[in-house]
Amino acid sequence: MAARPRVALLIEMSNGYARELLYGIRAYLREHSPWTIHLAEHGRGGLPPAWLRGWTGDGIIARVENRRIADALHATGRPVVDVSAALPEPEFPRVATDSQAVTRLAAEHLLERGFRHFGYCGDDRFEWSNRRAGFFGAELRARGHACAVFAPRRGTRPGPAWEAELDDIAGWIRGLARPVGIMACYDIRGQQVLEACRRLGVGVPDEVAVMGVHNDDLLCDLCDPPLTSVVPDARRAGYTAATLLTRLMRGERVPAQAVAIEPIGVATRQSTDVVAVADRQVSAAVRYLREHACENISVGDLLKAVPMSRSALERRFKQWLGRTPHDQLLRVKIDRVKTMLATTDLPLAVVAERTGFEHTEYLSVVFKRVTGLRPSAYRARHRVS
Repeated sequence: MAARPRVALLIEMSNGYARELLYGIRAYLREHSPWTIHLAEHGRGGLPPAWLRGWTGDGIIARVENRRIADALHATGRPVVDVSAALPEPEFPRVATDSQAVTRLAAEHLLERGFRHFGYCGDDRFEWSNRRAGFFGAELRARGHACAVFAPRRGTRPGPAWEAELDDIAGWIRGLARPVGIMACYDIRGQQVLEACRRLGVGVPDEVAVMGVHNDDLLCDLCDPPLTSVVPDARRAGYTAATLLTRLMRGERVPAQAVAIEPIGVATRQSTDVVAVADRQVSAAVRYLREHACENISVGDLLKAVPMSRSALERRFKQWLGRTPHDQLLRVKIDRVKTMLATTDLPLAVVAERTGFEHTEYLSVVFKRVTGLRPSAYRARHRVS
């Protein structure tokens, strides 16, 4: 009987994304041969653990957050899969969230709410945050909008670092044109943006709408107001990393390049629950669609709720949102379908019923036209138990 592979997991468990990575690895092991796991307490971005120098296992999955950890992993001579995007270029096979897709979702989410002023609050100590800043700005420029990027002050200042960062963020927000939609590089930064707004007396989401990335449920719900966040497919990332490590441990050659995992969608909470459109009727129409899109309504139902001519409604939707009411209705419904396919095992007929599609065939046609995938293929790509 072959010995179980001995695998070390250098993945901290302090945040939701990391825990979801571990769930994805667990899902892989349930479907394949088990490993003997070494999972010691480990802080994100800390020094290499002392036990790593003498470790003689078969493979490692790690969040390679800095140069010292990368060098220590190289020194082991063991197969390694990186599940972080912290280093500028992959030095091991890497599995990470698709940052360009993340920023596209964030831009679309804020644009749908009618914002015309935008900001990106990142942390320039992290390469992945700098990349997201570039992608987010490019997404907005392609749609005719500029984006203000937070730049922290440099130098040592008295007091806790957290308070100094809050001061910097508050100063940045004070100078932004409003109403403004802000993407934070991750949920903790989003929490800081919300706190800076509170200290300034700036209304959220009416003056400043804020969204993060990673959808750490506990952290997002502890924010005041609760924080909207892009939902990564971290379980898929963990599952894919385990697949790559198995290949490496079998002696296969796997190139040191990145595998980008698309996010699932956006978890909308109160921090972006606003329609930043000066046209009150369009604003009311958008809210009606958000609340009732999955109830098998039509544009005719929308016109009853917000009385005006169809031509006027379409003209004003295109003016403010760049799309027709029908397109907006389908977008809301398809986003809900994506979430249900990725997070539940419900049959497609039930998904269709719960999202306002009368026939599964029509849902399949519309879904493929919008996403390029059939619902079954989308579920297979994103669903990890």
